[in-house]
Parts: sequence; C-alpha cells; structure tokens
Amino acid sequence: MKPRIGVLTSGGDCPGLNAVLRGVVLAAEKLGWEVVGFRDGFEGLLPPGSHIILDRQSINGIMALGGTIIGTTNRGHFVAKVGAGDRTVVPANVITGAKNILDELQVRALIIVGGDGSMVTAQQLQEAGINCIGVPKTIDNDLEATATTFGFDSAVDVVMDALDRVHTTATSHRRVMIVEVMGRHAGWIALHGGIAGGADIILIPEIQFDFDKIANVIKAREAAGYLGTVVIVAEGARPKHGQQVKREVEGGEFRLGGVGEIVAHEIAKRAGKETRCCVLGHLQRGGAPTTLDRILATRFGVKAVQLANESHFGSMVSYQNYQVRHVPIAEAVNRLKLVPPNGEMVRTARDVDISFGD
Repeated sequence: MKPRIGVLTSGGDCPGLNAVLRGVVLAAEKLGWEVVGFRDGFEGLLPPGSHIILDRQSINGIMALGGTIIGTTNRGHFVAKVGAGDRTVVPANVITGAKNILDELQVRALIIVGGDGSMVTAQQLQEAGINCIGVPKTIDNDLEATATTFGFDSAVDVVMDALDRVHTTATSHRRVMIVEVMGRHAGWIALHGGIAGGADIILIPEIQFDFDKIANVIKAREAAGYLGTVVIVAEGARPKHGQQVKREVEGGEFRLGGVGEIVAHEIAKRAGKETRCCVLGHLQRGGAPTTLDRILATRFGVKAVQLANESHFGSMVSYQNYQVRHVPIAEAVNRLKLVPPNGEMVRTARDVDISFGD
C-alpha cells in the first residue's frame, strides 16, 4: 500500500476549503502518497470511521466550489473550544478511538483544516501521539499566528458587493442602511469591507461606540446634503458601557448577532431617520472563492504536505511577509488577532471621513 496521510475540514465552512484539498491531493501524489479524507470534520475519525480516498479524479474541478466536498462540523465529540478564551478537554476515550482508526488505515499524519477551535483540538491530538499538521481557516482573519487566512478575502468581497447595493437604496429613500457582518470578536471583515464598500460609519469590537455620536454624524451628513448613510457593524461590536449581543446555543460556542437591529433602533430614535438593517450572515461563507483565496488555499495545502514530508508535526501553516511558512500549533492557539484601534487601517478610514462612532 502507498504511504497515507489524512485530511479533514473542521469548523465553519468558507470559500477555499476545496482548493486546500486539491492542493493536498496533488502535492501528495507527487510524493507517491495516498490521501484519506475524513468526512464531517473530526467526527469522521470515530469508529467505524467515515472516510473516502481522495485522488486526482475526485478533486477535479473542485477549486471553484464553495464549501467542502468532505463536509465539516463545529459540533460533536471533539469540541475543544466553548467561548473566547475558554477551553475544554477532548475525552481520552474519544482521542483513543480516533488513534485506532488512523492506525487501522495506516495514516501517518493528519492535516487539519480549521480555525482556532480546531487548532486547539489538533494540539490535543498531537500531544496524544497523533501526528498533526494544521492549516488555518477562518473568514474572520483573527488568528495571530498568520497574516491572513483564506476565506477572508471572499467574505470581504461579499460585504463590498452588499454595500455597493445598499448605497443606492439609502440614497433613493434618504435612509440610513445598517449592514451587520460576521467576525466574532474581531472587526477585520467590517473594517476591510467598510473601506472597500464606501461605508460612512464602521462599528467594530475593538472601538466602543456612542449612539449619540453616531446620530450626530448622520445629522451632520444630512445637513451637508448627503441623501443617505451606510453603517457597517460587526456582530461583536458594542457600545460604551454595553455588552456584546449574544445568542446562547446548546453546546459549543455562543453566537453573536443582533447588534444591527439595536443600532438601527437607536439611530431612528436619536437621529429621527428612517433606518433599515440587513444581516448578511452566512452569505459571507458561501459561494466561489476569490482569486486570492484560491491561490492562498492552494499554497496552504501544498505547504501542509511538505511539512508532513519533513516530519514537522505539531506545526501550523502560516502566511507571513508574502511567504508561506509554519509555526508550532501550540503557539498559534488562543491568540486572537484584533484590529489595532490606532493602526494604519483605522487611520486610513478616518482620513476618508469614515466614523467609528467614538
């Protein structure tokens, strides 16, 4: 039998996952290896095991597809992250079951494509003796150990397109249009999407906002002759002395969302303007990846195979200074990359008259 490596996609889906799988399979084939794809994230590692052999034929034409052909989940037996900074331990019997499946299939290394929570699980598997390679994936772009993640550019592209569209309806009706976007505790999607889409106000978790100041900006714009105002708000944004809007769920991490409607209500009350809210939600996760994400995901997949070939187990692929490198998974987990409130991107936004509500 050919030498085997495994691959799984875990956590939320995003554009570019299939491009990673394609990169892994084609790079592995060059080495004479066979790739085992585990279905539905880590759950595919549990007895009796749910897997498929990924070869050149099975990955043909998948790079342009959103989602992942082997499925994913952010629930189940392997959940090792329950909230920002909170961690749980994957039960020993669960890890043992996964190890037995990998041994039975003669898989020498496991490539894990996922976000921060998936990397926490990967580290626990590595510590238990399973050779793991991490590939960072999140549309939120909030992993400190890599300059960017695939999926982020595609998500921002969706946001930019949405803002282009709401500008016209805001102007036509002399309204304030609120667009709520994802990002959890980081404001990267809102910041990049807001700048690219010409937002007038950007609200992010890293800069607490004041409702009265937002209302004053809108009144000043109206007095200056502007017919509409577009506000982009990250799901994790919160007002001064206020809290993030959370939606509790059974198991796993809590969900953020709903702040857009609150902002819309407060603007209507304080500025006397007709206000509408649009929540983009999972539209930001779906669809074909952008050119940038296709290339970055391919590079990540190829690098993961190289790391496995060099026995750099316990490492995560990392993009730094335009080069694909690697860092220890242990150094990558639980380190959120947040928007610097006084950083160059925020200063750029302010210099083109974008308000942050502060």
